[in-house]
Amino acid sequence: MSTQRQPEELMKLASQFLTELEAPFVGRHEESLVITLALMTGEHVVLIGEPGTAKSAIARRSADLLNARFFKYLLTKFTEPSELFGPLDIKSLRQGVYRRITAGKLPEAEIAFLDEIFNANSAVLNSILSIMQERVLYDGYTEIKVPLWTLVGASNRVPEEPELEALYDRFLFRQSVRPLDEESWDSLLDAAWKLEMGISQSAPKVMTMDDLRAINNLMFKVDLSPVKSKLIRLFMIMNEKELHISDRRKGKILKAIAAHAMLEGRMQATESDLIVLRYTVPKDIDDFDKVNTILVEELKTKERILRELDEIANNVKNAEKSIKELEAFDPRLLDIYKNLKVAKGKIQSLVQDVEDEEVRKKAEEVDEMIENLTQEIMIKLNM
Repeated sequence: MSTQRQPEELMKLASQFLTELEAPFVGRHEESLVITLALMTGEHVVLIGEPGTAKSAIARRSADLLNARFFKYLLTKFTEPSELFGPLDIKSLRQGVYRRITAGKLPEAEIAFLDEIFNANSAVLNSILSIMQERVLYDGYTEIKVPLWTLVGASNRVPEEPELEALYDRFLFRQSVRPLDEESWDSLLDAAWKLEMGISQSAPKVMTMDDLRAINNLMFKVDLSPVKSKLIRLFMIMNEKELHISDRRKGKILKAIAAHAMLEGRMQATESDLIVLRYTVPKDIDDFDKVNTILVEELKTKERILRELDEIANNVKNAEKSIKELEAFDPRLLDIYKNLKVAKGKIQSLVQDVEDEEVRKKAEEVDEMIENLTQEIMIKLNM
């Protein structure tokens, strides 16, 4: 058993885990983040995307960092239950006892990766569903309790079949995994070449499964009250945009918010933690972009702040052109002066409590533009 750790130490471990998880991979921060959140909450995650995008490698590394028992398998419609759950024990069967040999199979795994999970036949899928939902494998007349903590599923498609809807809904976290953009190809080639040469980054054991359970217990002590009203508003907006969220999923999203706050070293949720809706609301592939657009518009995210700072900067540049065309003591200068003061206050409001270096640097640049322009107006107005 792990020694008792303080909340600050547990939050630091969670953040360190994320850092180590994404370290060897190029451009896979979000995939690493969503798996980390799934592990912290004890929920399941499905990665949707084409092969060759490091899905299984990230899942395996997560288990290595925890020194957790890991199981991996590629599912097809011909996959037999024995391939996942272990063969029948013939010796016991001759003695009238129905038992499986589960060593090294899914029933003994703490973290599992099932590739092309939606391709399996109904018999296998029904068993997987009970394991995900109840942590129990119903096998004949036997109920086998399993230690599975998180199942990482992978697929190149979103299931459309009605019989797969229940299974798909059990994945609280969903991430659309896309090929890397051109800007990342240079780094990708370097990393791939090292891998081909047999040079790989080892996975140090960051924490134990007991530490992960302690993090999970601590998660329920996070104060969610500051974001409750905003979350409800976002649920309403999503509903208006035909992004349906089941009642069960709404409740489980609270766990994702709390886990994200802990990753940021806080025991109180803030508006920035609502970004997890990006991974918990989407159902269809198109939904990922729709949800992201809503969050950029509604949340105080880095992308939104930078965009608003750019808009302010453009307005300041337009004001500068107008000032050069106006004569001294023109009353319109006073109006521009007042508008610049309002813009200055808006910048202060935008960056309040924001620690991101890029955002703060951008805000300082725009603020300096405004300051220089107001000085120019004061000279023209002889103030």
